[in-house]
Amino acid sequence: MKYELTLLTKEEAELKNIKELIEFFKGKVIQEEKWGEKTLAYSIKKNHTALFYNFQFEIDKKNVLELKNKLNFNEKILRYLLLVNE
Repeated sequence: MKYELTLLTKEEAELKNIKELIEFFKGKVIQEEKWGEKTLAYSIKKNHTALFYNFQFEIDKKNVLELKNKLNFNEKILRYLLLVNE
């Protein structure tokens, strides 16, 4: 299935880890967009700015839960939103 992942992070180096994580769960990144650094309306984990990124990728439905668990434990990701892209 196709999914869309939008995330806020503190470090640009974290992108490589996210791509490796998707590929580890046998996913394939289709498109990657950098939306740039933006000021947040309210601070998240004491950060007032964040880097915004958007990924579109394909992954098996059974691996999505494991991917979400890994994203939840990653402290360098401030927030993320994972959607099914039909």
